[in-house]
Amino acid sequence: MNLKSLPGNFLQLLPVLAAAACLAAPLTAAAQAWPTRQPIKLVAVFPPGGSVDQVARILAPPLAQQLGANVIVDNKGGASGSIGAAFVAAAPPDGYTFAVVFDTHGVNPALIPNLPFDSKKDLTPLVLVGTSPMVLATYAGSSYQSLAEVVAAARAGKNVSYGTIGSGSLGHVAMELLGKSSNIPWAHIPYKGGGPLMNDAVAGHVPLSIGSVFVTKPHIDSKRMRPLAVTTSKRSADLPDVPTMAESGYPGFEAPAWWAVLAPAKTPPDILKKMNEALNKVLSSPEVASRLQAQGINVVGGTGDSARVFIDKQMDIWAKVVKDNNIKAD
Repeated sequence: MNLKSLPGNFLQLLPVLAAAACLAAPLTAAAQAWPTRQPIKLVAVFPPGGSVDQVARILAPPLAQQLGANVIVDNKGGASGSIGAAFVAAAPPDGYTFAVVFDTHGVNPALIPNLPFDSKKDLTPLVLVGTSPMVLATYAGSSYQSLAEVVAAARAGKNVSYGTIGSGSLGHVAMELLGKSSNIPWAHIPYKGGGPLMNDAVAGHVPLSIGSVFVTKPHIDSKRMRPLAVTTSKRSADLPDVPTMAESGYPGFEAPAWWAVLAPAKTPPDILKKMNEALNKVLSSPEVASRLQAQGINVVGGTGDSARVFIDKQMDIWAKVVKDNNIKAD
């Protein structure tokens, strides 16, 4: 080709095009080499023992098999999952670091001032793993047999407190909404994840707990916890005898727990596509689906776009609740 025959403005663009090609080359090379260059890290944004940790550990082995790569779980808990999410948001967008998040991810932007990342812009949803009711429960030796008895005790001036997986968690916000809208003076006790919460709840150190079916049901099955109500509009198939909050006198109350996998923004589309396909194959496998369903999780799966729509809606819903009810993180 004779460069002199090209238009002058095109010649002026050549250095820019060359620079752009150089910048794109590392990402292209990373996408081509993925996922064999190094282990893939699933960052569980809560400590070991809770539902996020367990979901990550259920997904990791079959995901490694699907991808033909090493997949490890790395727990980075704290600040209702925002520390782990911030770590992933700041990670290189090369397909080797992903976040496994909980419903707190949809509440944190409204409750935690000065988050070091933008929840909508700095993280890309890959897949919605599933949803689940939360369960308000009490320990086996408690005198409470229903939500109505709890409310009556609180209004009578008794010291009624409830534990959650952390300050600013969906359980915290949902209980604060219920308390403020219905004049129920209960106190919040935040824990650092589902594992620590359940340890104290089973022992009766906190009279009430609100957590996902995932972390609560094993203790209900062992008769160490007594369920009082679930937070979804329909009863849980795993706890068919447990009434909903609406059935307990609070119509319209809806607060599902959920889990999702996110990637750093600017991760190459080809990697996002392959990772989404691998995750959906894992979620559709009978073994993984049954393990998640056994813990009360309704498996969802689907595209990254559908996950984004769901998560953005959760952020918008709970931001309004936090603002309208002046809810603060403890």
